[in-house]
Amino acid sequence: MAIPDFQSTMKPLLLAVNDGDIHQFREFIEFHKTKSRLASESTTPDNDIESQSTPEERMDDAHNELNQALTDELLDTIKSGSPEFFEQLVVDLMISMGYGGSRKEAGQATQYTADGGIDGIIKEDPLGLDMIYLQAKRYSEGTIGRPDLQKFAGALDMQRAKKGVFITTSKFSSDAREFVGMIEKSIILIDGAQLAMFMVDHGLGVSTKQVYEIKQLDTDYFNED
Repeated sequence: MAIPDFQSTMKPLLLAVNDGDIHQFREFIEFHKTKSRLASESTTPDNDIESQSTPEERMDDAHNELNQALTDELLDTIKSGSPEFFEQLVVDLMISMGYGGSRKEAGQATQYTADGGIDGIIKEDPLGLDMIYLQAKRYSEGTIGRPDLQKFAGALDMQRAKKGVFITTSKFSSDAREFVGMIEKSIILIDGAQLAMFMVDHGLGVSTKQVYEIKQLDTDYFNED
């Protein structure tokens, strides 16, 4: 009995399975669909979303990106400064936000050698009918916790004060924020991100580099009625 030549028998079998036959298999069809979809997605430009946005939206995005970089730079600069400078900075911030008193008057209020947990005092209004007590903590790392807020609340008690602002370059813990909501005194918490944002918004420690004017069509000019 002659031994069959496997190479000669397999060759016709392989040639008999053509592309039309393969496409009848569901697995191959699904694989082909998935491959086509992935290929289509891979050729889609990453900036399709950007191409659909308006120039104003792209400018807003760029503005936000620049502001984020600026706030990061502000925080790094503040953290590299002295604690005394930071105490004066928080007073300047309150004044730039519209609270009463001059820088000279408020600055004198920070010159305490034994301040008892108070880093600054500023008038809430120009007449000084009520005062706001400030606490400033310049931390490179770490979090302001509940014990820090309890000490500040105690310092306010010693001054018979009901209003305070606690400003830090770091963050507040959830316990600290919860404590502020439990007490009768009004204590405002400003963390590092909010501090830098307020400085940018009120022009403290920053300057204008470039101004772009966006103009639009004046339809009233072309109105012939």
